[in-house]
Amino acid sequence: MIPYGRQDISENDINAVTQVLQSDWLTQGQAAPRFEQAMARYCGAEHAIAVSNATAALHIACLALDLGPGDVLWTVPNTFVASANCALYCGASVDFVDIDPRTYNMSVTALSEKLAQASTQGRLPKVVIPVHFAGQSCEMTEIHALADRYGFRTVEDASHAVGGEYLGRKIGAVELSDMAIFSFHPVKIITTGEGGMILANDRGLAERLGYLRTHGIIRPAQQEPSDPRHANEDHLGPWMYEQIELGLNYRMTDIQAALGASQLDRLDAFLARRRELAARYDALLSKLPVTRPWQHPDTNSAWHLYVIRLQRNEIRLSRRQVFDALRAAGIGVNVHYIPVHTQPYYQRLGFRFGMFPEAENYYQDAITLPLFSKMTNDEQDTVVAALTKILA
Repeated sequence: MIPYGRQDISENDINAVTQVLQSDWLTQGQAAPRFEQAMARYCGAEHAIAVSNATAALHIACLALDLGPGDVLWTVPNTFVASANCALYCGASVDFVDIDPRTYNMSVTALSEKLAQASTQGRLPKVVIPVHFAGQSCEMTEIHALADRYGFRTVEDASHAVGGEYLGRKIGAVELSDMAIFSFHPVKIITTGEGGMILANDRGLAERLGYLRTHGIIRPAQQEPSDPRHANEDHLGPWMYEQIELGLNYRMTDIQAALGASQLDRLDAFLARRRELAARYDALLSKLPVTRPWQHPDTNSAWHLYVIRLQRNEIRLSRRQVFDALRAAGIGVNVHYIPVHTQPYYQRLGFRFGMFPEAENYYQDAITLPLFSKMTNDEQDTVVAALTKILA
């Protein structure tokens, strides 16, 4: 079976992890800070905060923006459920903005119209999470302008997009948002096994994220104590700590961070190969009754996913039939994503089919083809040959 995604682990990666395993520190040593610093440099951001996974990153990003009961977060239906669930973890409400039919990202037109309506109703979102689907950036200039106009905070869910670019800058530079989130799941572009990262330029925000991931604890010996009455020699001993907020245990281990830092050294090579494979798909699929992924001229995708849409009016088979036939041929296709508002849990919250038609129409046609950095041209040719035979 040719999988839709697969990690690429080198001997250097194994050695990096082994060095940590042979050290005195498996967690809370120096590997995680080194990974954070390397990622911040790569993206051009001031701060990076490593966490246990991207869901944890989304959660504490919302906490750091004081999202809570009575507040509303908006995201897109075409995403993994974590992009919406993070609001519910904070006691806030969720709503969705439909997608652009070409990029499958948040539609700026739909966002602008929904904001105008919400403004008249006094129901503006406190946080908006645009999702950089498949590795292509959303139109962040326009979203940033709307954030300035309507006063919401912006968190880029860039789980698919580490290494991608927007207007010539790396995604994660956070010049047009408050924070950006990366995922390092094994099918993503680089991996730490499980893991995530938050990029931010605001120092106060970064510090708060740092203690939210660690039980809400600070070490007074490392900074000013929160209460001046505690500013004595005993309190400033190296054993002391203060819990200043209700945080969580969302730390990344040094084992994971060592793997991530080693993987980061090869990120540009991974991206180059993914872009080469995406261009080959574009050429090889040009005569088939499928819609290939469209790329906005302002973006340079990281190509986490290569998603086609079946032109169902030109073929006799359903999406399910094409999907099953490809799986039977040894092609590990997948579908990204079932619209979040159609999930049973969200239906119980009051969402209904038909509320976000572009996301629903996209879902009916979409199939994710295999794409990973170790994929060979022969494997890609096998995928295309199988799809060609099935569609014929």
